[in-house]
Amino acid sequence: MIQIIAGAKGKGKTKILLEKVNTEVNVAKGSIVYLDKNNKHMYELSNKVRLINVKDYLIENSDEFIGFLLGIISCDHDLQSIYLDSFLTIAKIDNDNIEHVFKKLDKISNQFKINLCISISMNYDQIPDIMKQNVSVSL
Repeated sequence: MIQIIAGAKGKGKTKILLEKVNTEVNVAKGSIVYLDKNNKHMYELSNKVRLINVKDYLIENSDEFIGFLLGIISCDHDLQSIYLDSFLTIAKIDNDNIEHVFKKLDKISNQFKINLCISISMNYDQIPDIMKQNVSVSL
């Protein structure tokens, strides 16, 4: 399942994402990973959540990002959820590839039974129609 937290930059998406991950970690049976563009929120996350700074891994395009995500999944068979902050930035998304990447994420989520929660710096009306049903929070 994919959940999207949408809203313009600076509207509080990261705060909601951090609250969700820190709440889930208290009842999680598997492991949780939080992907971000830096280590800024390291001390706001539970120490039970694995923070990965995606910028450390030299990802240049969305296909490399998908491969990176699959690598994380392949290394952790207990993986329950992945939180993706600053999704457009870390996944190298633009208007041309956003639907393609979302479809791949949906397949990955279903195939490996992993919950994905992403924050996306777009208003609800800017999000492609294929993604709108997954919006859980719109700011």
